[in-house]
Amino acid sequence: MIQQISDAELEIMKIVWGNRSEVTLFPCIMDGLAARGRPCQKNTLIVLLSRLINKGFLSARKVGRRNEYTTLVSEAEYQTAQTRIFLNRIYEGSAKGLVSNLIMGELLTDEEYEDLKKLLEKGHGQQ
Repeated sequence: MIQQISDAELEIMKIVWGNRSEVTLFPCIMDGLAARGRPCQKNTLIVLLSRLINKGFLSARKVGRRNEYTTLVSEAEYQTAQTRIFLNRIYEGSAKGLVSNLIMGELLTDEEYEDLKKLLEKGHGQQ
């Protein structure tokens, strides 16, 4: 089971997931946080990265004086786990309840609605 992570940890993971390289370096994460308007002190980032390693989201490999971070949980895996938790907590496991709320609450754009409709018409498991 994938553990919960804090908002600050999620920001870090978004940077790592968005990196096209297999490994992400500390300066890349620092720069990514600053670019997102969430600058972080070096020691704070070290603590957050350690937590992500302990929770099984990242692995770190020391190369010289720097750490190379590699993701162990994909963004899609995390999103699926969080969606499942949300569905169970808010909609008692009913995906229909969630989709109905999105439609009835006018929370989808016309384009999103059409895309979702096409997805449903394709059928389950035929993506």
